[in-house]
Order: sequence, then C-alpha cells, then structure tokens
Amino acid sequence: MSLQAGGPRPQAGILDIAPYVPGKSKATGGAKTYKLSSNETPLGPSPKAIEAYRACADQLHLYPDGGAAALREAIAAHHGLNPDHIVCGAGSDEVLNLLAQAYLGPGDEAIFTRHGFLVYEIAIRGAGAVPVVAPERDLTADVDEILARVTGRTKAVFIANPNNPTGTYLPFDEVKRLHASLPAGCLLVIDAAYAEYVRQNDYSTGLELVATSQNVVMTRTFSKVYGLAALRLGWVYCPPAIADVLNRIRGPFNVSVPAQAAGIAALADRAYIERAVAHNDQWRPWLAEELMALGLEVTPSVGNFLLVHFPDQPGRRAADADAFLLRRGVVLRRMEGYHLPQALRLTVGTEEANRAAVAACAEFLSQQP
Repeated sequence: MSLQAGGPRPQAGILDIAPYVPGKSKATGGAKTYKLSSNETPLGPSPKAIEAYRACADQLHLYPDGGAAALREAIAAHHGLNPDHIVCGAGSDEVLNLLAQAYLGPGDEAIFTRHGFLVYEIAIRGAGAVPVVAPERDLTADVDEILARVTGRTKAVFIANPNNPTGTYLPFDEVKRLHASLPAGCLLVIDAAYAEYVRQNDYSTGLELVATSQNVVMTRTFSKVYGLAALRLGWVYCPPAIADVLNRIRGPFNVSVPAQAAGIAALADRAYIERAVAHNDQWRPWLAEELMALGLEVTPSVGNFLLVHFPDQPGRRAADADAFLLRRGVVLRRMEGYHLPQALRLTVGTEEANRAAVAACAEFLSQQP
C-alpha cells in the first residue's frame, strides 16, 4: 500500500498488518441462509438479557459507569473472583489490544501459535512489536515449540485455550509447564473465549495461575455462549498491578450501558446457558460423525465449531466446497487467513442449520469433480 506524498505516516509496522476479515454473513443462493461462519450461539441471547437491554432505552443520553462496577461484581460472583482484579472491555478483542499496548513496544517480541486467533498478530504489530510464530503439533499448541522461541526480547505469549479455529486445547498441566519456563517479565495471555463449552477433566481456564502469579492474565468474552456478540463485551482477570495498568489506558467509558446491563442479566440466567451448552454437546459430535461418514476429516473440537478438511483435489477443495455451499444457503468460514487453505470452519447451529450443512456437503461430494 502506498502513502500519499507529504501525508501523515503511520507508525512502523502498521501497514504490515493484514486487516481482520470476519466470516461471511450472506449466501449466494438457497431458499434460506444458514450463517455458520462466526461461532455465534444458535440459541441467541437469554430473554433476560434482551429485557435488560431494552430497559436501557431511556438511558441512552447518560454515560455508563466507567468502571463497570456492577458488571464486575456480577462476573466476580459468578466465577468466585475478586472484582478488583477484573477489567472489562468492548469485547475481548479490545482487552487483547490493551494488553499489547501496555506491555509491548518497538524491539519487543511476542509469540503466538501457527493457527492462533488472528487478532494476536494484529495487536502485536499494532503495538510496534515483532510477532513470532510457533509451530503447532497436530493443530494443537506445542509448549516446547513456544519455549524454543523465547528470547530476551520476548515480552508476551498469547495462547487461545481452546484454540480458534482448530477447536483443540492444551491440558492445564501443559499450560502450567509453559508458564513455569517463561521469564518473570514475560506476560502469559490465556484467551479462554470458548471455555464454557469444554467438558474435558484436564482443562482449566487458568484462573489458578492468575491468582498465584504476577505475569498471567485470562481473557473471556460474552460473544459466544452468552450470545451478546453485537454488544461487544469482554473482560480480563489479572493481577492487581496489571489491572491498574489497563485501567490507566482503557477508554473511560469503554463498555456501554446496554452491554453492562445485558451482561449482568446473562450471567444470572444460568439455566439458559446450560441449555446452550447442552445443545452444543448434542450437535457438535453429531456433525463430526456425519461429516466423517462422508469421508471428510474433522479435527476433534471442544468448542462450538468444527474444522472440516477437504481433499486437495480439483473440484473437491475447500474453496470449491465453500462456493457450492454458499449457493445452497450454507455460510461457513474460509481458513486461508489461518494457513489452512483446505479447511472450512463450521459453527454448530440450530438443528435445521446443522442438517442443512451436512446435506449440502453430501451433495457437494456426490458431484463429479
């Protein structure tokens, strides 16, 4: 990209950032569109959250509570945490960028894994630091590969656990091993956006590490199981010193009144969240089994999505499948940006959407290349 002569110049590294491209929302055909591209919950938000959102309509002229005190208290009560160690943001994306802004700068390095969430590299480059990519093993973060890339310039390590878009996860013992081998001045960022969906006994969000360390934080979001993606609401649990730093640089009113109200109500509706998780527990394995029965490879996932691999053959590739599915009204997520060109990511949807996706894949594979 060229700059106009004489115009302002961005900071070094900004133009090296590949803009984040969200999943498609529209199909090119089909009687109905099934959007399965953005890992949104098929059940939508809790009715209580919707009611709380609507109740804010006559408060839109008022600034929100800048410290989101009631929301932080609700999060703390829900998870058994200290509210003073929680900082809220406009989605966990904002929190990740704040962490990079606070702890990274020119000459610093930060590590993330080969198929990690795209926002990590954007946040690292945006802070002027150097992104360092660690290879994965079987589409899963590899602690030894991460540690092999730690240098005196490494100031942060970002891991998504579970990881998007692969759906894989690191057992807590491995996360602890990673942390134990990092320098005290290196920040470990554990992104647990999909934690509510995980059922494995050897998994942990990392709260224990945050509570007992000075260099670990855990980020969470209301965009997935809580169904509040449109409101942009996330949070981070961190040591007091890090919370103090983030509160100095975040926007003074970075979380809106409706977002705070809906978040509090969503946390209180535990039955609704349990229903959303149960739906995922039912349909994620069904989707995996049905797609594998068609001859497709599916990466085992603990999230609310599946990474589906298509053959690297003319007429059978992921791009071919994506075009075919879009004509049938089924919208999945292309994975070229994640260095997985022969895969599509499929969000667990409603029963109707899930069956439509499998039927469309079966039809695609039955055609002559």
